Amino acid sequence: MGLATALRPRDSRAVPRAALVQLRLAKEDFAFAAAHFTLFPDAAAERLHGHNYRVRVELSGAELDALGFLVPVAPVKARVRAICATLDERILIPEKSRLLELRQEPDAVQVSLGGRAYRFPKSEVSLLPLPNVTIEALAQYVWGELAPSLAASPVRRLRVEVEETSGQSAAFEADLTS
Repeated sequence: MGLATALRPRDSRAVPRAALVQLRLAKEDFAFAAAHFTLFPDAAAERLHGHNYRVRVELSGAELDALGFLVPVAPVKARVRAICATLDERILIPEKSRLLELRQEPDAVQVSLGGRAYRFPKSEVSLLPLPNVTIEALAQYVWGELAPSLAASPVRRLRVEVEETSGQSAAFEADLTS
């Protein structure tokens, strides 16, 4: 029985049906260091550069378990760390970009944009199913990687924030569908 149903309807401590409990996780190791370049509509792009990204997640739900938890937190933290590990110390390439030419070789990835060409070791590249590597797109990507692990939980809404530099971040938030 959840907290909301355990309290009598006339009890002043009763939780309204629309109320949600929010659990925020922003651990020091929810982070990844990665290189990228942002693409612009005029076929221009930033120079290849890197950031020390930070990830924060917020889980929302209406029901707590008998011990007062929204969800067991250890598996959520482990999943966020695993997602960060797939991006850490990598060159992030948007494989769905219409502006880039990509060619995969057995041991390398070649990336061309206009007069610029790069050849990266395949083991150092993360090809992301994105049109561009922006903090907005990264927040949505991390959300998509984390959400399936919460499908059977009482979490109703998930928010993922990715910070690129201090004071510059983007978040993606949506309901989880069952």
